Amino acid sequence: MHGRWVSRSRVALAALAASILGGVALGLGAYTFVYARGGSYLSDEPRACANCHVMQAQLDAWSRSSHHQVAVCNDCHTPKDVVGKYWTKALNGWHHSRAFTTGDFHEPIMIKATNLAVTEGRCRSCHAAVVDAIDHAPRGGQALACTRCHADVGHLH
Repeated sequence: MHGRWVSRSRVALAALAASILGGVALGLGAYTFVYARGGSYLSDEPRACANCHVMQAQLDAWSRSSHHQVAVCNDCHTPKDVVGKYWTKALNGWHHSRAFTTGDFHEPIMIKATNLAVTEGRCRSCHAAVVDAIDHAPRGGQALACTRCHADVGHLH
C-alpha cells in the first residue's frame, strides 16, 4: 500500500511540475508575442517588418524605391500561396525571435539562401515576360539570378 501511495505522489508531483513549466513557457511566449507585436506579423503592413531596429533601413529604402507603389514586403519575401506565405512567416518569426533574443544576428541584416530563393521566385513571377526573354538569351543555358544585377531593387540605399 505504501509503494502505491509513493508512486501516485511521484506522478502527481511530475504532473504539477509539468503544469508549472508549461504555464511558465506559455506565459513567456504570450508576453514575448505581445512585447514583440507578434500580431502585426500576420498582416501585410510593411511597418511590421521594422518592429526590429535592424530592418528600419530596409523599410526607409523601400519607401523611396520603385516598388513602394506596387508591392509590400510580403509581395517579394513570401510565397504567393497562403500556406507557403504563413509557413515562411512562421519560420522567419522563429529564427528572428531566437536571433534577437540571443543577440546572434548579423547587422546589417543579410538575407538567407532560402529567403533569397523565395524572393527570386517572386521577381520571376511578377516580371515573367522580361525574365523569360533574359533567360533565353545565349549564355550556355544558365539562368541569371535577378539579384545579380538588381541587388538593391526594393531597398534602394
